[in-house]
Amino acid sequence: MHRNLFIGLLLIALLGCGEKSIPRPAGSTETEVPDNTPAHGIDLSHWKLTLPIGAPTEIEPPEILNYAQLAEVKPYMYDDTTDGSLVFYATPGASTANSSYSRSELREQMQPGSNSVNWTFAQGGRMRAKLAVPEVSRDASGDPHRVIVLQIHGRLTNEQRDLIGEDDNNAPPIMKVYWQKGYVRLKSKYLKDPDATYEELLHTDAWGDDEGYTFPEEVGTDPFTVEIVADAAGMRVTLNDKETHTYTGFDMDKWGAFENYFKAGNYLQARESDAFARVKFYELTVTH
Repeated sequence: MHRNLFIGLLLIALLGCGEKSIPRPAGSTETEVPDNTPAHGIDLSHWKLTLPIGAPTEIEPPEILNYAQLAEVKPYMYDDTTDGSLVFYATPGASTANSSYSRSELREQMQPGSNSVNWTFAQGGRMRAKLAVPEVSRDASGDPHRVIVLQIHGRLTNEQRDLIGEDDNNAPPIMKVYWQKGYVRLKSKYLKDPDATYEELLHTDAWGDDEGYTFPEEVGTDPFTVEIVADAAGMRVTLNDKETHTYTGFDMDKWGAFENYFKAGNYLQARESDAFARVKFYELTVTH
């Protein structure tokens, strides 16, 4: 009897030892699941992609979330695993209706899949990006081609479009952020006629290009950070959390008539057959 009891206790002890888990290194999890999230961590669920192909080709949410598996996207937007960036590549090709330049560029969609829901300066918007322009072609003079990397673009509501008899909802971009010869340059708009009526200021040709502003800090081909904030007080653009260029006053107040959306990517300002640019985004966030 004592012998049988001893054997039973021994079996219980051995089985109990077999159920114990092997200690894991600190910080590890019980089940190791491969992480397929891109290193850049950019949330594309509220962005539409325009490509320099097709008429042009556009990829909206939720399809854009599978960009790495889409054959038409791969040459123009892809992950660089060597530095954790999201790369936008552009060459002259298909362009949108209101431009002669091609792009590989994201367009904000506050409501995924729709261009109709946008924001005003009164509602406010903030975009912050960390990016670099490591490769760009040169013109006949040997100067690098310009690239627009960030924008705030205006949009007419359907009611405004019908009021002025337009056939689309296009309005001017109130902010363009250029990479230009290794510097960050800003271009905005001003209302040509201070006495323009509400209906008159809705026309694209009512707005002229300002003189522009170039930040004195050279960024070259290295990563840099740009933050754009637009609200009821105006618009502010900051480079590398150091210098801020501010837009306030009459023109910004009048711009309050428009809806807006953010854009980010590679809008190549060249049409030569051998022109190209590669833009890398490491961070991109938008808040309202």
